[in-house]
This record gives sequence, structure tokens and C-alpha cells, in this order.
Amino acid sequence: MNILLIDPPFYRFFNYYNRYFPLGLGYLASTLKKAGHEVMIYDADCNKNAKGMDYTRLPEKYRIYLKELKNPGNPIIKEISETFQNYQPDIVGITVMTPKMASAFTVASLAKQYNRGCSVIVGGPHATLQPSEILKNSRDVDFVINGEGETVFLELINSLRADNNSFSEIRGLSYRKGDDLVHNATRSFIDDLDCLPFPDREGLLGLDTYTSEDMGLLMGSRGCPYRCSYCATQIWTRKVRYRSLANILEEIRYVHRRFGTRQFTFKDDSFTVNRKRVMEFCHALHDEDLKINWDCNTRVDLVDQELLKVMKKAGCNSIKVGIESGSERILELMDKGITLERICDAARLFRETGIHWTTYFMMGIPTETREDVKKTLDLLHKIRPSFASIGVYEPFPGTRLFEIGVERGLVKQEMSYEDFFTHIPSDYYLKDIKRRVDTMDYENFTTMENEAKDVFHDYNKGIGRILERAKARSNIYLHNPRIFFNDVEKFLGWLR
Repeated sequence: MNILLIDPPFYRFFNYYNRYFPLGLGYLASTLKKAGHEVMIYDADCNKNAKGMDYTRLPEKYRIYLKELKNPGNPIIKEISETFQNYQPDIVGITVMTPKMASAFTVASLAKQYNRGCSVIVGGPHATLQPSEILKNSRDVDFVINGEGETVFLELINSLRADNNSFSEIRGLSYRKGDDLVHNATRSFIDDLDCLPFPDREGLLGLDTYTSEDMGLLMGSRGCPYRCSYCATQIWTRKVRYRSLANILEEIRYVHRRFGTRQFTFKDDSFTVNRKRVMEFCHALHDEDLKINWDCNTRVDLVDQELLKVMKKAGCNSIKVGIESGSERILELMDKGITLERICDAARLFRETGIHWTTYFMMGIPTETREDVKKTLDLLHKIRPSFASIGVYEPFPGTRLFEIGVERGLVKQEMSYEDFFTHIPSDYYLKDIKRRVDTMDYENFTTMENEAKDVFHDYNKGIGRILERAKARSNIYLHNPRIFFNDVEKFLGWLR
């Protein structure tokens, strides 16, 4: 059976840069290939000629996305149809995050137009959160996978190949039985992550269009122990499961040897949650003389001076942290578990250590006031990160803030098929798109949003911050000038 795994297009419709390859599909593909199946990965959101990069202004582009999804003459839509004809898949697997749901429905429809007998399987974060919603809204979707997909997908493929229609024992699977929706029992998460083969980078269509850095995406753990009320990672439980350091180092060596990768990116939710493990990892990199750079995500309460110094010596050249707000009240509402004092302490440590650091902020939280947003802008200039981004809160099902939005009459529990194609993704699940928060009217909020984004945009254009990023990436540029020119082009696009 031919299996085609697809990351549906989104950023590509409005010519924004989308880094890296779809890691989750890479793990699926390698698992299926190990079992003897024919698999290819189609990253339909891969855009190597992108110009846009200012993600604080991303929602301004969303209407282009919705318009082009309905345009059968759009070259991306045509490309998807042509890929189905060229590859002739028996099974199509689609990964989907909430903003990409309309695109996922479109890809499913195109798959069925290609072949009504082709089985369409949807997985990913949104599928785990809203399996009933997906099956209700699209008859083009045959199955929905909840949670980690490697084992579920393999069992489903084996059942489809055997043509026995025996799906009831496959844990973590949702499907239709006549007009009824069936949700099988949940499946336990994979405890031994070392049992999974490395994600399949070789199976990417258009492999030669990716840079060496694109190939450097890694995940050393799964799960997050924290309970931030805006984050849907709680669906994976608060238990953190780790790959062994030996397993991670083996993958780094392979990717470095195969693709010449020198810049790696860890997508773990909180990379330094286990301090002892991070120290051991850094010492192992040093002992093995692996001359690479890497970046990661963490929290301001999970760093200290000694740790940061060891990380930098081991090649860490960039760290991303979620700050979210400059208002203590909003931080408490978010269950963030950090204080302004701890944020300022971490900022001092990052500056003293000399590691490039990016901060993420959020606005538009239920009950947030103009004064709360002002505190966020004040904090930005107080802590002076290397780069900063702000986005408007988007209510995601399965989060505490989503439920607060429901309780306050701002958010609805489910979307219709039409909603996904008529509302821009940043407005998904809002009861009234002109009532995002309950503390100010639409006009005042929009004015405040534009003012805040302008502040962040102007902040990031500072020459000192541009040079700081270039310095952090200088080692990559020396070994791969192509990445330098790509960065310059992206930055010029961001300035537009």
C-alpha cells in the first residue's frame, strides 16, 4: 500500500516562511517504513521562496489563506491534486493544528476527488482535541487518531491492508459506524521513546530544497509538567518522557554526517526541566567534540548562571522563553507559575551569559485591560530581549482559558464546516468575532492591538538586535553561506 503523509499548506498561501520539516510525520513515516510500508512525506506548507517573516502581523494575511483555499486555480491546490495523481496513494494521512483545519478539510476533499476509495486519516493536536468535530464536519475524513500516532497509525494500516474492517480494538482511534461516531478507548503514551526509529528525513518530497538547518529539528522528550491555561499540551499529560542521551547523540551524529547540519533545534516544550540531564548532555557534546550549535525552548524559572554557561560552552546559541504578559494578574490567570521578579532575573542572566534569547508575549486574554497590555509593553523595554514576538490569544479547545472563555460567553465549544472557511483562524471558536475580550469594545481592542504590534515591530528593527542575531549564528554562516543569504532575504521580507 502506498501511504502519503501530508502537512497541509497554510503559511505558503500568503508567502510566509515555514521552517523545518514536519517532525511528527517524520516519526510516523519511519515507523511505517520499519514495518515494511511504502511511505512518502509531502510537506505542502514548505515554501523556500517565502518573503514574509513578521509573525506578529500574521493575522493580517489570513484572509488570503481562506480566499485561496476556495480557488481551484491556485497553484498550490493544483500541486496537491497533481501529487495525488503522481504518487497514487492508497492511504492519505494529514496532520493538523487548529489554524490549518480548513486546509486539512480541503486536502481531504482533494484526496477523495482523486480516489473515493482512498482512506483519509487525520491526526495531530487538533485531531486529538476535537475528533467528533472533524468527523461531523467532513465525510471526506474516514478516521481520526487521538494522541501519539505511531502505534495507532500502524495498527490501522495493517487492518486496512487485511481488509477486515476490525477497528474496534485499535485504541486511540475515532471513526464512523453508519451514522454513529465511535471513539475507542484511549491509548497509553509511549514510555520508551528510544524504541522509535529516527524521523524519516529521506522520505521528504523535494528533499533537495531544504537547508542543512531545516534537517536539524529534534525532540529529546515528550510532555510538559506545567499547566499553563492557554496551552493544549496538557492533552499529553504532565508527565515528561525522555529519550536516552545516547539515542539523541546518535541522531545528531547521523544528521550532521548525512546533511552537514551544524545548527540543531530542540522542540521539547521545556528543554531544561531536568537540569541534571541537560548538564550531562552538554558534557557529552563536549567530550565527543561535536562542534555544533543548537537552540531550545525553556522557562525563565528553569535557568541559572551555571547552567547557561555550560549550555553556551556546549554550543547553545539561542533560547526561546514564553513571558506572555507584564501583568502579574494575567500571569496568575494563565497559571504560568512565574513572577515579574523571576522574569527580570532571567533576563539579567541571559544578558550576562551572552546567549541570544527570544521572548513570546500574548495579549487579548479574557478580562485583560488596556493597563495590563501597557504593563507588557513596559516589561519588553525593561528586560530587553534579543528578539520579541507578540500575538493575540487564540482560544484552543482543551485548555483552561478556553473554558473560561466559554463561561464568560466569549467562546463556543465547536465550529461548523462553514465556520472554518469563513472565519480567519485567529477568530476560530469566538462566538462573536467583534467581541474577543469582555473589557473593551472591538474598535478599542483593534486600536490597542495595532499599537502593541507596532511597538514590537519597531523594537525588533533595532540595529543592535539585528547584529546580536547575526553574531549568534556566525558559526553557521561560516560553514554554510547559503543560510546567511537566506537569513538576509528573510529579514528584508520581514522589514516590508
